[in-house]
Amino acid sequence: MARIGLVLGAGGVVGHAFHAGVLSALAEQTGADLARAEVMVGTSAGSVVASLLRAGVSPLDLAAPTLGRPLSERARQIYDGATRAGWAPGRMPRGRRPLRLGMASPGMLAGAALRPWRVRPGAVAAALLPPGRIPTGMISAWLAPAFPQGWPTADLWICAVALSDGRRVVFGRADSPEATVAQAVAASCAIPGVFEPVDIGGVLHVDGGVHSPTNADLLTGRGLDLVLVSSPMSAARPLSNSLDMAGRRISRATLAREAAALRRAGTEVLAFQPTAEDRAVMGVNAMDPRRRESVTRQARESTLRRLERPDVADRLALLRAA
Repeated sequence: MARIGLVLGAGGVVGHAFHAGVLSALAEQTGADLARAEVMVGTSAGSVVASLLRAGVSPLDLAAPTLGRPLSERARQIYDGATRAGWAPGRMPRGRRPLRLGMASPGMLAGAALRPWRVRPGAVAAALLPPGRIPTGMISAWLAPAFPQGWPTADLWICAVALSDGRRVVFGRADSPEATVAQAVAASCAIPGVFEPVDIGGVLHVDGGVHSPTNADLLTGRGLDLVLVSSPMSAARPLSNSLDMAGRRISRATLAREAAALRRAGTEVLAFQPTAEDRAVMGVNAMDPRRRESVTRQARESTLRRLERPDVADRLALLRAA
């Protein structure tokens, strides 16, 4: 039986919708139960989707509201809990804290000046920005009841960044700080300058996309046969000159390095990045909830077309073998 890893990248509200389209298409086309992947890596929006999958929401459930299909009973229970918590997956939490001026982490900047090779540019930017004002309490309040027994037995790795020194923190691994799934997801979603940093064990954490939009390199050396990557923040060819393309090029290059390391270790990679048609629907505002349904539909269609190409047949065979 093939061993499968699933990587779900950052991307905000629009990224959540992109994941829903990609994963539902994969499930429809291959029949694979992606919720049972051996290990999942989730970053920011991807951490929400990965947690939903581990909590029992199926890939088909993710797109069901958009496609007018019924939800499974488990998905209905979890989404009803979100409504009671005052939030819905794929939407912005409500509320604002008072504006706080100044840098979020002067200490990180001091450390970066002494050891610049240890801190990524995104972490420096997070330190320079003022603390975000939107609380993440609604996210954690909704997600906590979905994991009454604590972390799932199947590996769920949630990526965040410690604001004190810019290092990546991978919650859910044996070497990570103690945290609940809900706390870890809230931390992974704490976009610098937008959401409040999340205190876990006395350390403030922000969005794991600060380190990498995908963090797929975490699966290098796991002995997996195939890693599936959904990367809303990068771009498939042909590339364009849109307003957001500079950031997408950086994300694409980061994913390319991570995928190359996986392949050198003997693991096949199948990555889904927004096509030109996808990007036209996604727009440049990753937090625009008005685009959710159209992005899910478009990402599903482009993924279905991708899966028909002969160059992915060998990797689809691995997926079906799982």
